[in-house]
Amino acid sequence: MDKFKVGIIGFGHMHINNVAQLYGDRPEVEWVACADTKPATPELRKAPYTREWNKELLMEKLGIPKSYDCWREMLDKEQFDIIVVTSENAQHADIVVACAAKGINVCVEKPMAVSLADGLRMARAVRAAGTKMVINWPTTWTPAARTMKKVIDSGVIGRPLQVKWRAGHTGPLGSGAHHTGVSENAAPMTGPERAATWWHQVAAGGGSILDFCCYGAMLSRWWLGEQAVSAQGLRTNLESQYGDADDNSVIVAQFPSAMAIFEGSWTTWDGAEIPAGIVYGTRGTAVLLNGPDGQFVRAYLGGGKKQDFENEPLPEGRETIAGDFIYALKTGEPAHTTIDMDFNLEVLAILDAGVRSSFTHQVELVQNPANNFNL
Repeated sequence: MDKFKVGIIGFGHMHINNVAQLYGDRPEVEWVACADTKPATPELRKAPYTREWNKELLMEKLGIPKSYDCWREMLDKEQFDIIVVTSENAQHADIVVACAAKGINVCVEKPMAVSLADGLRMARAVRAAGTKMVINWPTTWTPAARTMKKVIDSGVIGRPLQVKWRAGHTGPLGSGAHHTGVSENAAPMTGPERAATWWHQVAAGGGSILDFCCYGAMLSRWWLGEQAVSAQGLRTNLESQYGDADDNSVIVAQFPSAMAIFEGSWTTWDGAEIPAGIVYGTRGTAVLLNGPDGQFVRAYLGGGKKQDFENEPLPEGRETIAGDFIYALKTGEPAHTTIDMDFNLEVLAILDAGVRSSFTHQVELVQNPANNFNL
């Protein structure tokens, strides 16, 4: 296939500003149409990174020819090869199931879904239709994250015992948050204005535990190379009482031979996220550091010894979510492990256990998608 007819469903997630441009950079992509989802609560202001602002910006920048008020109508009237799904998290499942019924491949922004039950519904629909689904993780396209995986697998730090991951900013629409692809000066959003966005609404899939702890679930599952067995989660709203979603969260996950801690914060100002990730091993510690030229991995090996690792360039033509997905569709070869559907069901199972625990205040078992749900 030389050309791929591509559309967008959902402008609620500001990552669309980056992801859509990555697809737009591909010569194989032909934009067909776009549509937003209908939010449970209308937004009060068209500020930078809100849904209407995102949509207008990208339609003009990328030359998307059509816009629909209803995404279901768009699927009925247009032909697509790929739909990019960047809606509020709670609508991922319905959109993917509808796309699968139309024979459309989907690229879903992280996390895969708000629950393992939704993720399984998506996977079943995709498998039944014979289509493909990938889950986009921004960290997948960071060379240092792949370097960390190689360092761990090489045995430099011995057997990994613990993973720590922390991510934070001042909230998705906070004054201290910055997002790739666009920049604009504007007055900060007020509490009521932010409350009207899905990010601060539990029912829509908002909150820091889904927004940020999901990264820790993915990276620990990938870096450790084994699935977690249980998780305990905590989430709270410390500074965002205008909404009902959490603005700080923690998940502690038990693996067969290691443990992991994931932290997410929407109350953290710039400069507080160094290091981003740490893996403690039996013979040393590997740290994912933010340097002047980007992230890199440094291993501390005891006795004052340390070793920095050079990042290898990502495979040519597969340096982005768009390039990797289109390559996989063209060749039939697997997409990168971290965006693969089955891998992401296991990631979602970890996140799901942590979220359930945050309600029950008990340790929750990580369910096995393949064994428990006949996949």
